[in-house]
Amino acid sequence: MPIRVTVWHEFRHEKLNPKVAAIYPHGMHEAIASHLRKSTDLQVRTATLEQPEHGLSEEVLNSTDVLTWWGHHAHREVQDDIVERVHKRVLAGMGLLALHSAHYSKIFRKLMGTSCELKWREEENEREIMWVTRPGHPVVRGIDDHFIIPREEMYGEFFDIPEPDCVFLISSFSGGEVFRSGCTWTRGAGKIVYFRPGHEAFPTYYDPNVLRVIENAVRFLAPAGPAPQAFGNRKLGWMDGK
Repeated sequence: MPIRVTVWHEFRHEKLNPKVAAIYPHGMHEAIASHLRKSTDLQVRTATLEQPEHGLSEEVLNSTDVLTWWGHHAHREVQDDIVERVHKRVLAGMGLLALHSAHYSKIFRKLMGTSCELKWREEENEREIMWVTRPGHPVVRGIDDHFIIPREEMYGEFFDIPEPDCVFLISSFSGGEVFRSGCTWTRGAGKIVYFRPGHEAFPTYYDPNVLRVIENAVRFLAPAGPAPQAFGNRKLGWMDGK
């Protein structure tokens, strides 16, 4: 069975900023989705903020194994009932890949239970080095001990998140800052990955290493099977009868 992926994107910057539109003429979501579609074991569709129900109807989410999320300009416009819908699906086993400024999305903050605040700086000559801190982890399969993104936005510590299950990447920047750029958590039956790069003003989602991490993360996040339903009133079991 293919892994069913929904690539969700706010899709605002490309419509408001000619520079971003020139980099991503079809949107950041299509840059990500077009790469994922090269793998025959991935079934990929996209959804955006301005679609009915933000493209995340019950039908779509119930047929999604992994949801990727990029938002920045319009976090507040995401309807709370849709956030609750996504939250329930994660707890039931759907994987969530939060990309770049999705750290401040309603759904990520709800799942984390913290402010998810951080330090940031945007400069044209900002260089990011991403260092692998968990060699052998599935999300960094095929990645060397580090890779360089020539131009990116700086995110710096302190990053107000709960302690991750795993930190598989950290970043260092031209100004000396460091950041936990690749993290995992478990919530209910679902897994969550945060992956930091992806500022809209730079062509990050064409970088082969970035795309490899995203593809790896999708496979890591895919549920192994249906979540067990073990809640509610418990009837007398075989142990009780002994």
